[in-house]
Amino acid sequence: MPDLLLAAIEYGGYISVIKLLTFLAFFFLWLPLVTWVHNDAKAVETNDAFWTGMVLGAGAAAMLIWQLIPIFIIGMLIYLIAVAATSLAYVKHRNTRVMDFDRILTAEHLKNLFVSREKKLDALKSFTFITANKNEVPLPEPRTPDFFGYKMAYELLADAMWRRANNIMFTPGPQEYKVTYYVDGAALKQPSMSRDQIKFLIHFLKNIADLDIKEKRKPQKGAFAVSKGMDNNEWEVKTAGSTVGEQVLLKLTTQKDITKLAELGLMPDQLEQLNSFQHLKQGLFIVAGPKKSGVTSTLYSLVRNHDAFINNINTLEKHPSSQIANITQHVFSPSDTGSTTYGKKLQEVIRMGPDIVGVADCEDPETARTACEGAKDGKIIYVALQADSVIQAVAKWLKLVGDRSLAADTLLGVSSQRLMRKLCNECKQAYAPNKELFRKFNINAEKTKVLYRAGRVIYDKHGKPSTCENCHGIGYVGRTAVFEMIMINDDLRKIVKHAKSLPEIGTHFRRAKMLYLQEQTLRKVVAGTTAINEMIRVLSAPKPKKQKPKQ
Repeated sequence: MPDLLLAAIEYGGYISVIKLLTFLAFFFLWLPLVTWVHNDAKAVETNDAFWTGMVLGAGAAAMLIWQLIPIFIIGMLIYLIAVAATSLAYVKHRNTRVMDFDRILTAEHLKNLFVSREKKLDALKSFTFITANKNEVPLPEPRTPDFFGYKMAYELLADAMWRRANNIMFTPGPQEYKVTYYVDGAALKQPSMSRDQIKFLIHFLKNIADLDIKEKRKPQKGAFAVSKGMDNNEWEVKTAGSTVGEQVLLKLTTQKDITKLAELGLMPDQLEQLNSFQHLKQGLFIVAGPKKSGVTSTLYSLVRNHDAFINNINTLEKHPSSQIANITQHVFSPSDTGSTTYGKKLQEVIRMGPDIVGVADCEDPETARTACEGAKDGKIIYVALQADSVIQAVAKWLKLVGDRSLAADTLLGVSSQRLMRKLCNECKQAYAPNKELFRKFNINAEKTKVLYRAGRVIYDKHGKPSTCENCHGIGYVGRTAVFEMIMINDDLRKIVKHAKSLPEIGTHFRRAKMLYLQEQTLRKVVAGTTAINEMIRVLSAPKPKKQKPKQ
């Protein structure tokens, strides 16, 4: 008997407690996995018997092999590989059968594991969507298509507003949607979204914007608002069909304070010249520029530069951008076309006896002549015109008016403008450019030692990028206007009347010390307000589209 007990003790010495506990730990972790696969397979309506058997059989076989292999660690690796492979195979299969928000082991799912459910819901509740009918959107039930669309819209708009984006474009492709933010007029590409994801987002946005959800071909336009704390942001939704899917544009339409004339970006001499209009009683000034160059903002600033309590100020517009305090804004709507024209509408406004009139969208001869007659009849008229330069604006104006004497006699001046992004003051970097760059842009190298460019990403000692909190790594914050401007005196008025060609008018404008847009922009480059690259981006002529070769 003592011999048998001794033998048992000697044999038991070969069993490792650590190995035994490890084996049991993996065994008891495997059992809940089998149960989860069985229940989940039933929930997603797939072959539960097959997948439960796969995970159960792989685990059991691997455990048997683990016991037979003399090297413990190798057996454990075989077990882990077998169980992980079958489990991941099931996860991949089940993810193809469920909606995006219900998928597991995705990057989004793993990221959300570290955020508590309460925090997720609190973040969503702090962001209130308001429909086109002014109703608040309640938070949908979790793990539903509506909740996924709500959550995607929240994450997208929160990020876009944090980055100061005022437009968001969704462009469909064969497999995914391209997402582009527009910040200060420049496009910033964002990570693409799958077509499966975007359908929930578009469905939610169209629903709160009161659009037809089923209509995916005809253009639609709606609106909604987002409230976060004390901020209330209004967004416009535009949709249009294409051969590859539905295009969507979100545009921030929240009205901002009208920019004062001194804040537009005018040079001191230009500001002084425009301020002199406060003492004039009649004349016409042309505000020109291409689309999206800030012409409307300049027009508003010019009419607001007059005292609204002393002067009767009116505007005529087709699509007002903002409401101007103490100024009467007349809107020419499409319904007016049946009984009148834009020019006749301007006549009605002028007959009301205003002192100052701002005219947007002046693109027809009748409106141009009416504006000149009003300026001749003791009123200050500001006219917004689409043109690329001062000379082009003068040429277009003379053609529209059709009477050189009338156009020249009433003309006070002409401006043409562009919008440039301003360098971030927190991270912009000074550099000494080569002499060739100075010669190319005719910059005085003796007076200008350094120029500035957008800040580059800085890495700390651990290699982690440090992003500027002011511009979020873009390098630019806000925009400023750059103006090419000429004031028309009596001598130049005679030139406009009698010149035989536009180049002749341009020559006399240059003799009157008019600086071109590039020269005015260089003044801002030298001052460190903007960068050479930004100047080139804005002033470069758009490249003509390549024509497809005929077959």
